Amino acid sequence: MAESPFANKLWLAPLTVGGNLPFRRLCVEFGADVTVGEMAVVKKLLSNSPAEFALLRSHPTEPFFGAQLADKKAETLAQGAQIAEARGARFIDLNCGCPINEITRRGLGASLLQKPAKLGRLVAAMKAAVRAPVTVKLRVGWAEGKENVRELARVCEEAGASAITIHGRTREQRYSRAADWDLIGQVAAERTVPVVGNGDILTHFEARTRMQRSGVGSVMLARGALIKPWLFREIKEGREWLPTAEERFRVLWRLREMLFDHFGVDERGQRRTLRFLPWHLNFLCRYRPFPEAEFAAQAEQHPLLQTRPADVEPQPPLETLLRDGRTTTHEELGGILARSTTVEEALESALALQARIPAADAPTDLRLATSEVAG
Repeated sequence: MAESPFANKLWLAPLTVGGNLPFRRLCVEFGADVTVGEMAVVKKLLSNSPAEFALLRSHPTEPFFGAQLADKKAETLAQGAQIAEARGARFIDLNCGCPINEITRRGLGASLLQKPAKLGRLVAAMKAAVRAPVTVKLRVGWAEGKENVRELARVCEEAGASAITIHGRTREQRYSRAADWDLIGQVAAERTVPVVGNGDILTHFEARTRMQRSGVGSVMLARGALIKPWLFREIKEGREWLPTAEERFRVLWRLREMLFDHFGVDERGQRRTLRFLPWHLNFLCRYRPFPEAEFAAQAEQHPLLQTRPADVEPQPPLETLLRDGRTTTHEELGGILARSTTVEEALESALALQARIPAADAPTDLRLATSEVAG
């Protein structure tokens, strides 16, 4: 029997805003095997919303792209799955993990965690409607003390799901607790379809230890990929890459190229690119080097994704600029990237920007609302 296309793979999570097609292309260049589009609400697809249909677009370089859908009715989910398949999705993913109130109060996303029988019916309806595989993204449960992911995963597999992704937190925990990889491991041991682990992976050695601990063969990267898109390559090669500031700037320039390639270089394309560049800079500025020899023991105690070491040593100008967490800096740097015609011109202008802006008085709070990240 052929191996499942979902087994032993590195997944890029569905990311609100950040999961745009250009960023997915960047992650594929760094080794992502499976990519998932931003969550599309089926009701909007059925009302022919151009913005929602845009979330179903993929790029020829994406090796295995899936569309993620949110809905609560079997009939409409089946229709949504057929639309996504017709638009080229290689698989269809059902969102049962989005925790934000705007989604859950409508009975979508993580609210489905509370209704295992209904979830099974939804998966079965999608499975019957399309030839493409159907997958499900779960959290471990709705609330602490009510972790029912083992039952949910069983129901999903019995209904025909080809793979199950588990974010190792409850809906109420959001990002406030470390992901429960032991529970992910219990589910992986009980199921016959691939179980994909998700939560708190920022380094190749954290991925390795969590995979060994849980027994999963596939992991999904979310915030870690936004901070360092080269994380996929690190995991595949089993070694860290500690890029210089200039090397990271060139990664950013590559994203800029892909944004323009997708949106165009006219005035409208410039505006759309300038929407995304500052957003991504708010994650890329969080990068700090975490060599395994120095941080492996600390990572066993607490996820490095939830660690932000203080910058105690003075940094070179470009490094200082790339670590700047201020929105105004991100907007100015995004403008420089958009206006420049070469990376060398952009580097020169970036250094000039750093020379004229005032130093930050204190570390910036870099947390975003969950709605800006989770898919």
